[in-house]
Amino acid sequence: MDTHAFKRSLHHSERYNRRGFGRAEEVAESLEQAYQSGLIGTIRDNGYRLEHGRLNVRLAEAFGFCWGVERAVAMAYETRKHYPSERLWITNEIIHNPSVNDHLREMNVQFIPVDQGVKDFSGVTSGDVVILPAFGATVQEMQLLNERGCHIVDTTCPWVSKVWNTVEKHKKHTFTSIIHGKVKHEETLATSSFAGTYLVVLDLDEAQYVADYILGRGNRDDFIKRFAKACSPGFDPDQDLERLGVANQTTMLKSETEEIGRLFERTMLSKYGPTQLNDHFLAFNTICDATQERQDAMFSLVDEPLDLMVVIGGFNSSNTTHLQEIAISRGIRSFHIDTPERIDVGNNSIEHKPLAAELSREGDFLPEGPVRVGITSGASTPDRAVEEVIEKLMQLSES
Repeated sequence: MDTHAFKRSLHHSERYNRRGFGRAEEVAESLEQAYQSGLIGTIRDNGYRLEHGRLNVRLAEAFGFCWGVERAVAMAYETRKHYPSERLWITNEIIHNPSVNDHLREMNVQFIPVDQGVKDFSGVTSGDVVILPAFGATVQEMQLLNERGCHIVDTTCPWVSKVWNTVEKHKKHTFTSIIHGKVKHEETLATSSFAGTYLVVLDLDEAQYVADYILGRGNRDDFIKRFAKACSPGFDPDQDLERLGVANQTTMLKSETEEIGRLFERTMLSKYGPTQLNDHFLAFNTICDATQERQDAMFSLVDEPLDLMVVIGGFNSSNTTHLQEIAISRGIRSFHIDTPERIDVGNNSIEHKPLAAELSREGDFLPEGPVRVGITSGASTPDRAVEEVIEKLMQLSES
C-alpha cells in the first residue's frame, strides 16, 4: 500500500481535520480549571524549589504536559464543543493519563472497546466523529474510518508524524526499518503500519542480538522465534537485514536510541566497509524534543542529593517509565504513581508500581526529619496532578 498517497488523499478530505476548530478561547477556561496549577507556577518562579518546614521539594526543570499533549487535549475539547450532539469516539486513550481520559468520558466521549488486544469498531457508523489520539492510529484504522464515512479529528503529535515520514523514506529506498520501541505500544503499532519491512527492538540487548546475527553470529530459527511478533510479515533475517534505517517510538530513552543507532552503524561499517556504508545504513534523528528535555532535566535532578523521588504519570506511559529508570539507575529510593490518590496521608503509605512489577504498597513513605524530595512527571501528566502530590507531601511533613 502507498501509505504516503493515502495520507495525502485523507488530508484533502472534507471529513478530516488536524488543525482544530478555532475554538481555543471557548475551551481555555475548562482546560485551565482541569489541568493548570498556581502552586506549580509559584515553584517554577522560585527556581523549581519549595521549602515547607522539614520538607524540601525539588522539581525537575522540564516535566509534565508537552506541546504535543497540550495540543491533543485542547483539540479533543474543541471537538466536543464543535460537535455538541454528535456521537464522539476516540480510538485509544488520548494520552496515557487516567484523569485526562476520565474527563473525556465525562464529556460523553466514547472509547473504542478492546477485547484481547483487538479493537472493535462495529459500533462506529457513518457520520460519527472519531478522534485519533496523540500517539496516532494505524493506516488500517484510518482507512476503515474513512471508508465508513466518519469525521476524523487527527491529534497525532507532529513528532510522531515525523517518525512516520522517516519509515516511509526507508520503504521508498528499500531499507528495513529498525524501530526502537515497545511492540504493543499504540505508537509503535502505528509507525510499523507506515513502514515496509520492519523489525521492532525493545532495547540495546535486542539490538545487539540483531547486530550479532548480521555479523554471522546467530541462529536463524532462534532469530525468527524471538522476533515472531515484532516484525513485518514474511520477514527474512538473511535478506532483510542487509539495508537498515533506524527509527524510534518517540517516548523511548534518548540515550538508548542513540546507542542503538551507533551500534547498527558500526555493524554495517564492519560488514560492508566505509565505501558502501551509505548503501546499507540510513540515519535520521527521530528523537522527540520534549522527551529529550524531560530526560535531560531528570538527569540533572538526580545529580542533586535526594532522599526520595516521586515520578508521576500513567502506568502505561512509556516516557514516564523511562524517567523512573533514570532515578533507579542512580540508586535513589523512587516511586512511580499515576494519580495523587496513591499517597495515603493518614497512614504515611504509598501505592506505586515498581519497574516490571505489579502494584505494591509501602509504609513509612516519608521519612522522619528533614527530607529532600525530587519530583517529575511524564509528558501526559497535568500540573494539577503534580500540585496535588506536593500538597500531600506537605501534609505528611506536618504530621
